[in-house]
Amino acid sequence: MQTQTQPPAAPRNGTALMTDSAAEMFLTLTVAGQLCGVPVLTVRDIMAAPAITRVPLAPKEVAGSLNLRGRIVTAIDLRRRLGLPLREAGAAPPMSVVVEQGGELYSLLSDTVGEVVPLKAEGFAGNPPTLDTVWRDISRGVHRQDGQLLIVLDVDRILAID
Repeated sequence: MQTQTQPPAAPRNGTALMTDSAAEMFLTLTVAGQLCGVPVLTVRDIMAAPAITRVPLAPKEVAGSLNLRGRIVTAIDLRRRLGLPLREAGAAPPMSVVVEQGGELYSLLSDTVGEVVPLKAEGFAGNPPTLDTVWRDISRGVHRQDGQLLIVLDVDRILAID
């Protein structure tokens, strides 16, 4: 009688992100000059952030809500979520990366949105010990990309606002 074993789950600290040399696809974006990546399979839409309506008594990370083709979408300001300075007056409006979690849509407001890139498993590493705690809490790990450090964001952790 043969038994099948499941491979172990990847640790939450990002030390093992993928198990083979296949590339996973990521949408790149920047927040306060930091290059980040979001798994492309979590992305539902990308657009210039439309008018956002403030939500009274919402946590500071919640920029408000917006309307996406008749659906109400909660907008999360990644700068505030990461404790970074707000956009300067006169800066370009944020870009909206719409993701889905638990049947609900959320907009991650970033400074810019780049392109979809394949990232090979061998380029991934766990979070460096010098990475700020706030970034470590929302990151799956890091990847060296064209001489820069790309922080791989964990969408579930970003949306876990206290």
